[in-house]
Amino acid sequence: ISSVDPKFLNLTKVDDQIYSEFRKTFRDLKIDVLDPEELKSEPAKEKWRPFCLRFEGVVEDFNYGTLLRLDCRKDYTEENTIFG
Repeated sequence: ISSVDPKFLNLTKVDDQIYSEFRKTFRDLKIDVLDPEELKSEPAKEKWRPFCLRFEGVVEDFNYGTLLRLDCRKDYTEENTIFG
């Protein structure tokens, strides 16, 4: 992954569709510096759950979690990482 320029990296065949749907659903979500409440609070879960379910049967392992950096400008550290 690190040897490919991210703008050319595709993880699934439907990356563009996922991103488009993501931006429609989470228009105001800042992605450079994440707020854990925007990911883990009950109101956030009510938005994330239906979003993820749209890709059931389309993306293998559609509901797996991932490690995210809270601030994209900083390295992966315990303080700057969240499981989402």
